[in-house]
Amino acid sequence: MPSARAHRPQLDPVPVRAADQRSCRSASLPAPLTSFVGRAREIAAVADLLHREDVRLVALTGPGGVGKTRLAQRVAAELADNFADGAAWVDLAPLADPNLVAPTVAQALGVREAGDRSLYERLADALRDRALLLVLDNFERVVDAAPLVARLLAGCPRLKVLATSRVHLRVSGERLVPVGPLALPEPARPAPLPELAATEAVALFVERAQAARPDFALTTGNAAAVAEICRQLDGRPLAIELAAARVAVLPPAALLARLERRLPLLTGGPRDSPARLRSMRDAIGWSHDLLSQDEQALFRRLAVFVGGFTLEAAEAVAADEGIDVLEGVSSLVAKSLVRDEEGSGGEPRYLMLETVREFGLERLAERGEEPAIRAAHAAFFLALAEAAEPRLMGPDEATWLDRLATELPNTRAALAWTLEHEAAETALRLATNLFWFWYSRGDRREGERWLGAALARGSGGTTARADALIAAALVATVLDCAAAVELAEEGLAVSRACGYAAGSARALLCLGIAAEWAGDFDRAVGLEEEALALLRDLDDPFRTALVLVNLADANLWRGDLAPAQAHAAEGLALARSTGNEYAVALALGPVAVAAT
Repeated sequence: MPSARAHRPQLDPVPVRAADQRSCRSASLPAPLTSFVGRAREIAAVADLLHREDVRLVALTGPGGVGKTRLAQRVAAELADNFADGAAWVDLAPLADPNLVAPTVAQALGVREAGDRSLYERLADALRDRALLLVLDNFERVVDAAPLVARLLAGCPRLKVLATSRVHLRVSGERLVPVGPLALPEPARPAPLPELAATEAVALFVERAQAARPDFALTTGNAAAVAEICRQLDGRPLAIELAAARVAVLPPAALLARLERRLPLLTGGPRDSPARLRSMRDAIGWSHDLLSQDEQALFRRLAVFVGGFTLEAAEAVAADEGIDVLEGVSSLVAKSLVRDEEGSGGEPRYLMLETVREFGLERLAERGEEPAIRAAHAAFFLALAEAAEPRLMGPDEATWLDRLATELPNTRAALAWTLEHEAAETALRLATNLFWFWYSRGDRREGERWLGAALARGSGGTTARADALIAAALVATVLDCAAAVELAEEGLAVSRACGYAAGSARALLCLGIAAEWAGDFDRAVGLEEEALALLRDLDDPFRTALVLVNLADANLWRGDLAPAQAHAAEGLALARSTGNEYAVALALGPVAVAAT
């Protein structure tokens, strides 16, 4: 029996110490949505605040579409070199649940949950000695998570936070910097052309108009119309961009005439709606009305995606007869309703700004299409998770984990919708197939919550329920061993009732791991040998290797060296055959101990 080996069953990844985390600088700053225009005074004001030793939290506040994100990007880019660990960017726009802020920040900074320590403790450890500017963008939907920011600042003396939000965070030490509209030309007097061109709102209009039509120029003939367009749009950057993109088909005078007809809510909308929402919704609605019917259908359907989408996803969810998704998405990009960026592996990825996306969802609901499109969205991400699950057990594990991480906002949205609409089977299968992602890369407590919610919605003895119970049990082995045993026993009972050998084997493996955690190595050996007997008849080398490794581990603790050596050697050989580095690493441990 090994004399100095800490007891740890061989399914849990080795915890990563804070000193081992990848640099926070790797949570890189995003590229600006467009080139930056103006804001020199705001940039200087924010920079001055962040240079002060007594200021730890600065919040850029203002209405949607006013340019808070761009201002934060510029400030972070200019100040990153003043912090020893640079600047890290975390986009909170896809989130609606404050409980997801900590795992989202942790994922961006490469901090993993480990053992029984909370994610906050792991974050605090990773950031305690770092001189870092942490930028939290779009905080308004998760403002109840503001105390987490205050706790991190209290425990990490060299950390500073720059947040953007439509509402105040309302925590101690917060310094507010209101972000107003872009500077507008004076309405009382016509300005000389060079002076007008230098005005922030006009400069942005001209820049975006030239992106849509390269030969566009500000002239004495169109200057008055451009200035009035900017004034009627209240200097809001997003509204100006949407208007300027139309220069490809309408000259400024025609734009101005349409603006007067289609944007009455700019000056006289419902009193119970904030003015900023009236302005932005109407600006987007005006741009939306210029789309063809097919483009409008594509636009509202694409609004179901959270955190972006690929062309493959768009074709699966939003396509219909007559809709060419590639052409339609390209048109929406050109018309500033969708943003394109380079995704993993060079594959293009597309995003809607949140204000635009909210407008699209309103149109989707009005047309009565939301249930069908939401179902198609959930079906696509279920298919992705099911395609990923076997590949997570092979040599491409890291690639597929990265892909699942990119699509996590979408899978969260799909899970929430399926649970809300009682699609229990889909929820069970989606949550189950994401199990290994949460276990090895994400937040296990989040996985536990989703699996628990899915199990609570469904009942009956199906193989999907058995898989969900066993996945929940495996997650629970490192969180609550007693709960893991209860879940695994139910999963075993359901699997046996269904004649589901693979489920029975996985449940027995989980029970064996739980027995190891409890120190009952004789019971662990018996359970794992039963699991091994089932797995030898199944084509599942990854889990067979896991069982062999755990058998070797349990036998080592019992002092049975011969079977331990045999199981360890076979487990290592099988692990190597899968090409999965994690399985090989687990197998090498008992091989090394058995050889000593």
